[in-house]
Amino acid sequence: MTPSATNDIRRILVASDKFKGSLSAPEACAAIARGLARRWPAAVIEACPIADGGEGFAAALESPLRGRWVEAASHDALGRPIRARYLVAGTAANAVAVMEMATASGGWRIASHERDILRANTFGTGELMRHAVEQEGVRRLILGPGGSATNDGGAGMAAALGVRFLDPDGRPLDPSPGTWAGRLARIDGSERVPLPPVTAACDVTSKLLGPAGATWVFGPQKGANESDLPILEAALEALVNAAGGAAAAVRPGAGAAGGLGFGLVHFAGATLVPGFDLLASLTGLPARIAAADLVVTGEGSLDAQTLAGKGPAGVARLARSHGKPAWVFCGRADPAARDSGDFARVVELAATGLPLETLLADAARLLEEVAAG
Repeated sequence: MTPSATNDIRRILVASDKFKGSLSAPEACAAIARGLARRWPAAVIEACPIADGGEGFAAALESPLRGRWVEAASHDALGRPIRARYLVAGTAANAVAVMEMATASGGWRIASHERDILRANTFGTGELMRHAVEQEGVRRLILGPGGSATNDGGAGMAAALGVRFLDPDGRPLDPSPGTWAGRLARIDGSERVPLPPVTAACDVTSKLLGPAGATWVFGPQKGANESDLPILEAALEALVNAAGGAAAAVRPGAGAAGGLGFGLVHFAGATLVPGFDLLASLTGLPARIAAADLVVTGEGSLDAQTLAGKGPAGVARLARSHGKPAWVFCGRADPAARDSGDFARVVELAATGLPLETLLADAARLLEEVAAG
């Protein structure tokens, strides 16, 4: 933007994602907004936290949907009792539940020394889905599957909903990949609880199996070692074969959250959609961008994954379609993102020259300062 153009700023929309490890999306939006208010004291500044299906997805919809939080008993990915929450919005006759699989089955609940990818499963996520249907009577489920500690193809989720996984003798198996590998013979879905329409807001487009699938790409990030990977892939192949789920396994997004995308499609009849696009439609983001003179977005790391369709890239795409400039604030940006041309201005906290520990610990103050100019 030219100096004269910046003088005409009267309305600003701040639509930032989280800065992972330091700020949630609402916290990042608030810090950026404080700085912009110092730069343009007369401007009307509106905050709209964003997420693309991972952590923060439900929180980003709390205000737009006027939702309320519901807490329920559940289990983490290793089967330990926890309390977890999800959002309920709408009237009693048209209630919708919005939840993140990471709330119960996320990696944030598992310390690095506790990781056990062969035992981890999504049972707790299924428990929350079941609670929303049976206790809250919701008529629609929206689930963000990012941030998982699991690689179970959604088997744990399905088990919590009443699906049974059986060995050759008809004995039930624990829905964890290390348990059923080489033993899973049949799946019985006759006792699965009835479900309303389910929508999964995916933040990746990977298929379930193969070198670009759930196991080989994301398994190592969750603690899988070289000997675990073939076991996990074989377990998912066995799951697909026993379920007759070949069609669901090749859907874009089937590999999301260790294959939870596959499980949601095959066992829960879910529709997989891009997470950012769903959030944009539910929050009225296109209209809010159209009404702004300047659109500001952000996230911790601006990189190739951002450009592949994550939140800030989606904001920039919408801004461009409405002829509005998009600025982005980030912890760091790689050359491809910095030079992509998607953003009218890229501001990196790393450009301050401060050490990473300081950037993480003091991100809110630093974001406010760089936004103030």
